[in-house]
Amino acid sequence: MADSDNAAAAGPETAEETKRFRSELSFPYADLEGCVELAQTLFTRVGPAACDQGELAAWMNQSATGGTFRTRISAAKMFGLIDTGQGRASITQLGRDALTGTGNERSARVQAFLNPELFNRMYEQNKGHTLPPAAAIERQMEQMGISPKQKERARQTFVKSATYAGFIDISTGRFVKPGLSPQEERSAKRDEDLGGGGNGGGGGGQPPIDPIIAGLLARLPKSGEIWPETDRKLWLQLLEGSFKLIYKDSPPS
Repeated sequence: MADSDNAAAAGPETAEETKRFRSELSFPYADLEGCVELAQTLFTRVGPAACDQGELAAWMNQSATGGTFRTRISAAKMFGLIDTGQGRASITQLGRDALTGTGNERSARVQAFLNPELFNRMYEQNKGHTLPPAAAIERQMEQMGISPKQKERARQTFVKSATYAGFIDISTGRFVKPGLSPQEERSAKRDEDLGGGGNGGGGGGQPPIDPIIAGLLARLPKSGEIWPETDRKLWLQLLEGSFKLIYKDSPPS
């Protein structure tokens, strides 16, 4: 601890000293709720397809080169909600599951919260207990490798994301993983099977609706409401793209 204090007092001057002020453990600079909002915008606009990050920034009324957008893109990828590459972004299966209306958004958000290594380690260290005061949380993070200059930001993002994902029990204040209903557990298991490339066949009952289709159906306006034609066409395009992603074409005869 004395080394950190001395480095802070003197200021980083050499490359080695500069490293002391960088976190050894990466963490998202944007909270989970904001990242789910980004994933929602991405899926609403292009469905499972990829889009240029500049387009996504414009849809969110942000600048593609601005700090806010770049921070959120990086965090959404760290949570596992999106994939990025060559200036483009696409939603992941976890990102689709995390959207409202899919039926397994709660289990997906739990998994997303635990994806960043810092948050996972904080959960393992504090699970079952009431979270300590802010200063103590920051001390824990610093001991895990978060730099003194970044620990406050890390704590804020951690607490906001934990609250959003349901890790802080309302009645007791304890830091615990949210309990999932049997239906949510089945949904999570089904998504794992689908992600593994299996057909998911076997049962004799009606197969469940794919979360992608369920998400689109949840966005349908109520009967009698105004729904502009351009929005209807976009919804149908997303539905068609989802069919191409979910179902296989018939083999050529």
